Amino acid sequence: MRLRLLLGLLCCLAGVAHAAPATTAAPHKAYLSLIIDDLGQNLLQDRRVLALPGPVTAAIMPDTPHATEFAREAHRAGKIVILHMPMAPATGPFAWHPELPIEELEKRLNAAFKAVPYTAGINNHMGSRMTAQQPAMAWLMADLQRRHKFFVDSRTSAQTVAAAEAQKIGLASVSRDVFLDDEPTEAAIFTQLQTAISLARKQGSAVMIGHPYPQTLAVLERELPKLKAQGIDWIDIKQMISVRGNRATAAHGKDGQYHLPTAR
Repeated sequence: MRLRLLLGLLCCLAGVAHAAPATTAAPHKAYLSLIIDDLGQNLLQDRRVLALPGPVTAAIMPDTPHATEFAREAHRAGKIVILHMPMAPATGPFAWHPELPIEELEKRLNAAFKAVPYTAGINNHMGSRMTAQQPAMAWLMADLQRRHKFFVDSRTSAQTVAAAEAQKIGLASVSRDVFLDDEPTEAAIFTQLQTAISLARKQGSAVMIGHPYPQTLAVLERELPKLKAQGIDWIDIKQMISVRGNRATAAHGKDGQYHLPTAR
């Protein structure tokens, strides 16, 4: 009797084990976004950016000879256009500097937007001095909110407060993770691209910034078509802002809040 009961119990357990579905974790998403800076200087070179096989964001400088023309071309090509706004230590008629009053900053920003039509947002060109200026960055984020434009912090300095000021008022914004071509050799650019891919797998997403150097474009033309097979989703910058939900990554903040630089 006991033997029959034991055998029956074992059969039941075996049946349950056989019927139980295997539990598998959902695949970890890895997203990449790409911004190409300094556009508007060389049409032939810049058009290679538009030919890249995916949602590249075109960051166009207002004080370049082809700024307006190329912004129109990029818009017609279905690319997101952003203003690549010169900020100190950058120079030129549009550049922001800490000693300028807000009225002059606004005048230069208005002129820059006029020079680069179809903009959805802005990022800073240089700006290691300017993005550390809290009053100016607070004003800028409020102004972009009024214009319904987003902000990308290029993070050219650890002292930046730009993303933190954007986060304070809920402005759609995101921060750069990897510069592709500080060292403009194909080998170094390829290494930086792999760094971005690894970071996207680790933290879920990575924002890359590059420039229209021939070496950068050669690597991107060769490697970007391989992303899908590597399990990487290449998304546009607006989608990246949505994915991150205005939250800082671990490299840029804690518990989703952007770090403010410590007083020196």
